[in-house]
Amino acid sequence: MDLKLARELPHEKPKTIALKKIEETVDQEGQSFFYFDKENSHKDLLAFVAHFEKKGLSVYHRVVRYGLDDEDYMYEVHIL
Repeated sequence: MDLKLARELPHEKPKTIALKKIEETVDQEGQSFFYFDKENSHKDLLAFVAHFEKKGLSVYHRVVRYGLDDEDYMYEVHIL
């Protein structure tokens, strides 16, 4: 599974990250924050959360709004 990371600038394309890379980061650091782009489907994010919960980790996710427009948001995921 590949997910798109949040954009750093509004007009650039989001970069992708593989699930394996995220797992490596969590294994090394113990806990991590990730910010994902709005182009990710909600279904994919729920599958992502379920994947880490099956491993016995706590996962918190929410929508972060950073502007007044309805399209100005990203997903924040905290894995413990």
